Amino acid sequence: MGRFHRHDDGTVHAHDHDDEHEHGHGQEHLEAPADADAHGDHSSYETGTERVMVLERIFTENDVAAAENRAAFDGAGITCVNLMSAPGAGKTTILARTLAHLQEAGVRAGVVEGDIETSIDADRLAGFGAQVSLLNTGDGFGGECHLDAPMVRRALSRLDLDALDLLLVENVGNLVCPAEFDVGAHRSVMVYSLTEGEEKPLKYPVMFRSCELVLLNKMDLVPHLDADPELFARNLAQVNPGATVLEVSARTGEGMDGWFAWLEAARAGTPADARA
Repeated sequence: MGRFHRHDDGTVHAHDHDDEHEHGHGQEHLEAPADADAHGDHSSYETGTERVMVLERIFTENDVAAAENRAAFDGAGITCVNLMSAPGAGKTTILARTLAHLQEAGVRAGVVEGDIETSIDADRLAGFGAQVSLLNTGDGFGGECHLDAPMVRRALSRLDLDALDLLLVENVGNLVCPAEFDVGAHRSVMVYSLTEGEEKPLKYPVMFRSCELVLLNKMDLVPHLDADPELFARNLAQVNPGATVLEVSARTGEGMDGWFAWLEAARAGTPADARA
């Protein structure tokens, strides 16, 4: 099935998946032409324009929904932060520590929890006084590998926005697609595990360019790994020189105070008229 990606300049690019991963968003199914032979469809040039037009419509519709989400956040005086990562990087553990801190600090927090299936992560975030809205992308969304703005808008209908100060969106674990879809958040943050290797900013630049902050997680494992946090930071600077790196350990709590301070500064930086 064809896959599409939006580049930093807003242009779109089509390529083929080798697996059977389906994408939703209401895009049209593009049939192979009748003369496609047993070796497959070689008509990518003929159908390229049609495919790009479909994708441009998908992104346009998403961006309209993202603007509506942002307007809803601003109207309620909420700061929204989109958290992205690969699977297993530690987003949910960081979120659990964050919600415990916010509860103690008296910050009214909400979470949009994105997963393909199950409520495992949402269940882990219960008991911290936060509103949690679960989004399973396998439930009517075609098993998407990311959240988009219309999905988040559906999740917002299950939250009392007027009773929130901060909304954290835990995106689906994936190093590619979540970076391509604006969900309406004010700020974008990436959780990255040191165990994933120092080279990933160079291999997945779109994701790393989309974030202003990277939480470099699992620093407690450094003594046991052949890992180089400084090399990771240098590679990140090549693709996103403006990004900040905070070294943390969700397991031990190391460095988490810096993350909490960043969140408070992000809330303070939301326009005053939105927070009134």
